[in-house]
Amino acid sequence: MSQQMPFNPYTQYGYDMYPSAQYPYGFQQQQPQAQQPQMVPMQPGGSMIPGIPFMPGQQPVVEESYIENILRLNRGKVITVYQTFENNTQWNAKIFRGVLETAGRDHIILSDPQTGKRYLLLMVNTDYITSDEELNYIPPQIPGIPR
Repeated sequence: MSQQMPFNPYTQYGYDMYPSAQYPYGFQQQQPQAQQPQMVPMQPGGSMIPGIPFMPGQQPVVEESYIENILRLNRGKVITVYQTFENNTQWNAKIFRGVLETAGRDHIILSDPQTGKRYLLLMVNTDYITSDEELNYIPPQIPGIPR
């Protein structure tokens, strides 16, 4: 006769209060999802590719305006990054100017064209960024409102 365990509301979070020998330490293995998410055709900058139809039941993807997306649209341009460094006795603030090589969620890579030196800057230290030339920007799409 098998012993029935009481209801455990935490199993949906991967924690089992009554672990069996099959799941050591109370963690259950995740079952693979039956459906794979549908991929939406995207441009490198993150906006949808015009003219590509959606599959039935697929929701359009809304591009969100994050700083790394804006920076990626402006690769190759000269920018100035203003950063501050908390609790730094040598220098509290620093200005970096150079060609924008690329950007990610947590970093910016600049290169100084005169010295060839490259800088990997952390976004967490960035206060603001300026550019002497116009910046490329694709505003976020809002469903139901054409561009």
